[in-house]
Amino acid sequence: MLGDIENTKEELVISTLMLRSLKQARYSPICTGHFGLAAKYYTHFTSPIRRYPDLQIHRIIKETIDESLNEKRLNRLKAIVEKASEQSSIREREADEAQRQVEDLRKAEYMKNHIGEEYEGVISSITSFGMFVELYNTVEGLIRLNNLSDDYYIFDQENYLLFGEHTKKTFKIGDKINIKVDSVNIPLREVNFVLA
Repeated sequence: MLGDIENTKEELVISTLMLRSLKQARYSPICTGHFGLAAKYYTHFTSPIRRYPDLQIHRIIKETIDESLNEKRLNRLKAIVEKASEQSSIREREADEAQRQVEDLRKAEYMKNHIGEEYEGVISSITSFGMFVELYNTVEGLIRLNNLSDDYYIFDQENYLLFGEHTKKTFKIGDKINIKVDSVNIPLREVNFVLA
């Protein structure tokens, strides 16, 4: 399906909505297979980075191949894997969030030197309070509804768009628009735009 929309104006909208609809991956000691691969049994490990769950999988595979996995060791591994799965899932979320915050901070610091400049961007998200626009340099900023002064805009959550009550003008995910950098709040890691 994604191949069918590649390089179309709908690609960003559809791929964004698909990603948002997916469950976030997590480590689990329960074998649920892999839906996308239609595999009943599934595990994975990363390379070249080794995470703690990878180490546990390597141990289990090695001991299975060596035929050294006895009942006592198997019970011990089950306890380790259950606790490690939960802790690793939590830590991975925390690491991802820390990375996002650092990236947002650096982007805000960068854009502080570009207040007043105009750029072309793509609407990446629509909310009840405005729209997020991503620039081609990956900086994302918010245009607040109260800064859209040409009309009163209504948020249509079902269709992911804003439409003007009087002008009928619409803004939707994937639209290219021209923005001006309005302000930056470094402590909050926020970049604010207005329409250019």
